[in-house]
Amino acid sequence: MEQTNPYVIEMLNITKEFPGIKANDDITLRLRKGEIHALLGENGAGKSTLMSVLFGLYQPEQGRILKDGVEVKINNPNDATALNIGMVHQHFKLIDVFTVLDNIILGAEDTRCGFLMKKKAREKVMALSKQYGLIIDPDAKVEDITVGMQQRTEILKMLYRDNEILIFDEPTAVLTPQEINELMEIMRNLAAEGKSILFISHKLNEIIAVSDRVTVLRKGKCVGTVNTCDTTKEELSSMMVGRPVQLVVEKDEAKPGEAVLEVRNMSVPSKLHKRNAVSNVSFDVRSGEIVCIAGIDGNGQSEFVEGLTGLEKCSGGTISLCGHNIIRSSIRERSKRGMSHIPEDRHKHGLILDFTLEQNMVLQRYYEPRFQKGGFINFEAIRTYANHLIEQYDVRSGQGSVTRVRSMSGGNQQKAIVARELDREMPLVVAVQPTRGLDVGAIEYIHSQLVKQRDAGKAVLLVSLELDEVMNLSDRILVMYEGEIVGELDPKTTTVEELGLYMAGAKRQERRAE
Repeated sequence: MEQTNPYVIEMLNITKEFPGIKANDDITLRLRKGEIHALLGENGAGKSTLMSVLFGLYQPEQGRILKDGVEVKINNPNDATALNIGMVHQHFKLIDVFTVLDNIILGAEDTRCGFLMKKKAREKVMALSKQYGLIIDPDAKVEDITVGMQQRTEILKMLYRDNEILIFDEPTAVLTPQEINELMEIMRNLAAEGKSILFISHKLNEIIAVSDRVTVLRKGKCVGTVNTCDTTKEELSSMMVGRPVQLVVEKDEAKPGEAVLEVRNMSVPSKLHKRNAVSNVSFDVRSGEIVCIAGIDGNGQSEFVEGLTGLEKCSGGTISLCGHNIIRSSIRERSKRGMSHIPEDRHKHGLILDFTLEQNMVLQRYYEPRFQKGGFINFEAIRTYANHLIEQYDVRSGQGSVTRVRSMSGGNQQKAIVARELDREMPLVVAVQPTRGLDVGAIEYIHSQLVKQRDAGKAVLLVSLELDEVMNLSDRILVMYEGEIVGELDPKTTTVEELGLYMAGAKRQERRAE
């Protein structure tokens, strides 16, 4: 009897090089039909590169790709689409000013005599939306919708093209816990229908929860493939980083001192409607403590941080930093007064992507005497400083400090921002989603650095959507719901369930004025 090939995709001995770095070094990966196969590895381990080779964005120097046992050549994404391979990228590839529907059908338009058959396309999209529980508003513009809905748009884009092999590159990096659970359910439904899924992640909980098998990459090489049911989080993290990893934050009791940040009745207008996005928020952050603002995405946290850091104007209230009211201060003034800021959107507010790594490391400091003299920049001093940070924070890039930041992996871009902001030794650290898109080894390091800042007497304001991070890292939790602080909780005495009730607005405390 003829043996059928159980593998729908085989990537054999793939090698891909960039200047100064072997991103993929002789990697073999096999995907079975109807399985969810996770690809796990540190930042810069070569996961996205390998998937970009499969999707035709890169050409490998060596290796072969087989589909259903037959060798194929994938020169570009159109070839991949013709082979029913689709990909949801880590940073979405959507056009902001187009509607959701237009983004889904773009490039796969159904036309008759030069006219777009939009009614037919809409029917197909809405049928897919219903079938897979991907709730969207087809007429909303992408620039106005949440990140979760943007992701659903990307998934529907793949399904609209009848793709059978679906690549998810870090799909949960920008999602809330509720949206992550939704996505897991969608992935299970897709696999049950016979679709084959490659799922890039470094969130061990998700990999254990949803995948059938895991392939681990480390520094561009394949460490091995294991069945998920036969392994543990500890084993996977050790394979991935090459050493045992502390999965729980170790910290001593906080010793809070004087208030560094005092926020009183702060309000920030909304960009989407006439109401305030943040209304009458008051709290203190003292030296030597980590205060976390928790909440479901879209409840005013982003607007609050923009108002606090000067990216947006506040419509009322006062913000006192080290005794100075900074509500009308410029971003540079706030920075000089003692605020460092790890922003939520690393591409928009954290980095200048076409500058080099060393230039990005001194964005807020290039005018200091150590980096310039008489208005002339001292490039040697900047390079020495950047190399010190790169080594300390293990920021990996192809050409070291002269690498264009755009070419670095998302996780290493994040590490560069964290290194720059924490090294400035400011009295207040505003850390928004500081470990977004990072692997367990890097998360462990950044958590320990934030605790170190706290223990050195700095005030740390953490804004996070990761419940584990909120519970593990904070000394006090403030819950934000619909632009207001609805509760102040002690992580030692509260539960994730109680926190969830406050986040969903089902419970609230009457808070006294500070």
